[in-house]
Amino acid sequence: MTKIFKMAAAMGIAMATAASAAEVTSMKGIEEVANDTRVFMADPSIEIKLARFHNRFGINLVGHLYLPKDFDTSKKYSALAISGPFGAVKEQSSGLYAQEMAKAGYVALAFDPSFTGESGPAHVHFVAAPDINTDDFSAAVDFLSTRDFVDPERIGIIGICGWGGMALNAAAQDTRIKATVASTMYDMTRVIANGYFDEADNADARFEMKKNLNTQRTNDYKNGTYALAGGVPEKLPENAPQFLKDYHAYYKMPRGYHVRSLNSNGGWNVTSALSFVNTKLLAYAGEIRTPVLIIHGEKAHSRYFSEDTYRKLTGKNKELMIIPGASHIDLYDNMEKIPFEKIKKFFSDNLK
Repeated sequence: MTKIFKMAAAMGIAMATAASAAEVTSMKGIEEVANDTRVFMADPSIEIKLARFHNRFGINLVGHLYLPKDFDTSKKYSALAISGPFGAVKEQSSGLYAQEMAKAGYVALAFDPSFTGESGPAHVHFVAAPDINTDDFSAAVDFLSTRDFVDPERIGIIGICGWGGMALNAAAQDTRIKATVASTMYDMTRVIANGYFDEADNADARFEMKKNLNTQRTNDYKNGTYALAGGVPEKLPENAPQFLKDYHAYYKMPRGYHVRSLNSNGGWNVTSALSFVNTKLLAYAGEIRTPVLIIHGEKAHSRYFSEDTYRKLTGKNKELMIIPGASHIDLYDNMEKIPFEKIKKFFSDNLK
């Protein structure tokens, strides 16, 4: 009997150790949020944690992990990775989306893409690249799919504004992504290479742009620093277009201002545009086999990006939802315009 008890005790220790190891693995990279600087109203029923992970390029990323009410580590949850807008941080729109989805029972990760917000590396900041930023979504899927409390077969993504295009690009390459929402999306490679409404879509215009950008690149190297393009201006010109007024009302006002947001402050490095000019996102969007929901405002200056991208998608896995009377910025934080019930139903139907 003593021998049996010893064996049972040993097995118990081994089982406890295994369980403990699994718990450590599941919670690795998850910490308490030391300084909560979200610009939207936090829901006290939804707990958030700080999440640290890395992408395939070895860049360390930081996000906020939103946990459903009565979160239980022994359960398997559907999960979402969320990012955007382009030049924003996790404390802005993506966090608001994540909080709403956590209220619906999802584990939701709102993250800062590479080189922005709290994501590293510290010595390189305010730069974007289509391939790296597409991989950021897959890195978030890496993180979520290795949590014991997430079902790796029920992971979706949401991309807002410029990260809507990145999200669809990720869905075209990452078969682990089971459903995708693109909200008020931009195709950043298209708008940078061609200008708004493709008004500068010609080789000469692009050549002049590249000449200027490469001159700036030389100057940056000489100076040992990177010139910034400038975010949303402090003071709007009298003839500012409506969409710039809308950006100002969000990024420069208490409604959406954040100290780490590029758009709220100095903007991207000028030379960030180079890799976008020479790249095309969404080249294989037509091969996405998983469900896609594209949402855009009826009055948005950027609406054509969603409509044209929607036409690239094939099969019965696509839906385009136009929100009556909504602007581009309305889908950042306007709770009366963002169709959260539709988004929740979309993921409920497709992550099961």
